[in-house]
Amino acid sequence: MAKAIRRNLVMDHINRRIQSRALGAGDKLPSVRGLASTLNLSPSTVVEAYDVLAAEGTIFARRGSGFFVANRVQPFAVSQTGPQLEREVDPLWVARQSIDAGDEVSKPGCGWLPTDWMPVDSLRRAMRRATRSGSSVLTDYGSAQGQVDLRRYVARKLHDQGVGVDPGNVLLTNSGSQALDLICRFLLQPGDTVLVDDPCYFNFQALLRAHQITIASNPYTPNGPDLRQFESVLKEQRPRLYLTNSALQNPTGATITAATAHRILSLAEAYDLLIVEDEIFSEFEPDHSPRLAALDGHDRVLSIGSFSKTLSASLRCGYVAARPDWIAALTDLQVATNFGGPSPMLTELLHTALTDGSYRKHMEALRGRLDRARIDAEGELGSLGIKPWVKPRGGFYLWCELPNQIDAATLARSALAKGIVFAPGNVFSPSQKMQSFMRFNASQMNGSASLDVLRQQLTLARLTD
Repeated sequence: MAKAIRRNLVMDHINRRIQSRALGAGDKLPSVRGLASTLNLSPSTVVEAYDVLAAEGTIFARRGSGFFVANRVQPFAVSQTGPQLEREVDPLWVARQSIDAGDEVSKPGCGWLPTDWMPVDSLRRAMRRATRSGSSVLTDYGSAQGQVDLRRYVARKLHDQGVGVDPGNVLLTNSGSQALDLICRFLLQPGDTVLVDDPCYFNFQALLRAHQITIASNPYTPNGPDLRQFESVLKEQRPRLYLTNSALQNPTGATITAATAHRILSLAEAYDLLIVEDEIFSEFEPDHSPRLAALDGHDRVLSIGSFSKTLSASLRCGYVAARPDWIAALTDLQVATNFGGPSPMLTELLHTALTDGSYRKHMEALRGRLDRARIDAEGELGSLGIKPWVKPRGGFYLWCELPNQIDAATLARSALAKGIVFAPGNVFSPSQKMQSFMRFNASQMNGSASLDVLRQQLTLARLTD
C-alpha cells in the first residue's frame, strides 16, 4: 500500500505539470534519478510511475532518450497550477463561496457593499434613460476602446487624483479583472515572475496562477511594501512586474507613504520593473494618497480599476490607463479576445449614473457611513479581543489579528457550517504566514449573527488550547 501511495505521488506530480502546461506535448520528462532525488523517493518508484503513465497514454518512452509527454490534448485546470491548499484558504474556493452564497448567508468576509448601500434608484433612472438612447446602443458591439464619454470620465477622475491621462490613453474593459487579464496576456509569458504584496487581494494570486506565472511576495507594512525586502526580491528573483493596490490596500486598508512610493519607482527603474497599480478603492479615501502612476507619468506604471465597489458589481466594466503604445496593443488584444469593448448599453448606463449629479452625493454619504461602520465594527471586535492591524483612512476592510494565535482557517471552517462566510488571513498570503489574521468587511457586520459565531468559536478555541 505504501509503495502504491509513493507511485501515485509521482503520477500526480507529473499530471499537475502537464495540466498546468508546464510540460507540453513532446517535452522530455525529468530523468528517473533526477526526479527520484527531487521527490526524495527511490528510482524504482519513479520507474513504476512512468510505466503506468505510459500505459495510460500520458507519456511515452523513446529508447535511449528517456520519457516524453504524449501528443494529446490536456485539460487546463487553474486549481492545479499552484500549491494545493486547504479549501478554507484557497483563493478560488473562497471566492466561489462568497459569490455563490445566497442572501440568507451572512458574508462578513466578502469584498463588496450590501445592496441597500448602493445607489439603486440612480441606477434605475439611468437604465430607463439608456433604453431611450439610439437603437445602436441596444444592438451594436462595443467599440474597440470603449465609449468615449466614459473614457473621458475616467480620465477626469484620474486627473483629480493627480494622475494626468488623456481619454485616448484609457481602455474600457469588461471588468477590473479582465483589465488585469489583458495586461498579463500582453506583458507576461508562462514562467515569468510577478511580485505581489503579502498579504494581497486573493484573486491576484488566482489570476496569476491561471497565466502560469511564478508568484514572488514581499511583506506589506502600514506604510507600504517593506522596502529592504522589496529590493532583495528584485535582486534575487528579477520579477517582470509588481502588482499592488494604491490608496487603501486590500486586505490591510493601509496607505503607502510618499517616501515609499518614490523609492519603489527608483527601484523599478534600476531593475527594469513594470508596475500595475489597482486603484479600485481610491474613491473611498477622504483625501488622495500618493499614486505611483502620478509620480511616474505612466512610463512604467499601468493604472487599472472599475466601478464595482462604489456603483454596481452587476454592471461589469473596468479600465486600463497607460502609455499610448501599450493602450494600442491592449486594444488589439481586447478585439482579438472579446471582439470589442464593453456593451454600449452598459457603458451608456454607467456614464449616466456617474454624471447625473447624484453620484458625488452618494460617495460623500457612503464615506461617512463607512466611517461609522468601521468604528462600530472595531468596538464590537475589540470586545472579543480582536484588534485591527492598522486603522484605515477609509473603505470597508479591517485587517485583524485573532487573540492567542487562533487559527483563522479553522474558525472559518466552523463558521461556514453555521451559514457565515469569513475570510481567513492565509487566503491573502502567498507565504501562508497569516494564519491568525482575518479580513472583516465592516459594512457586512450587520446584526449579531457574525459576532455570536465569532464569540462561540473563540471561546471554543481557548478551551481547547
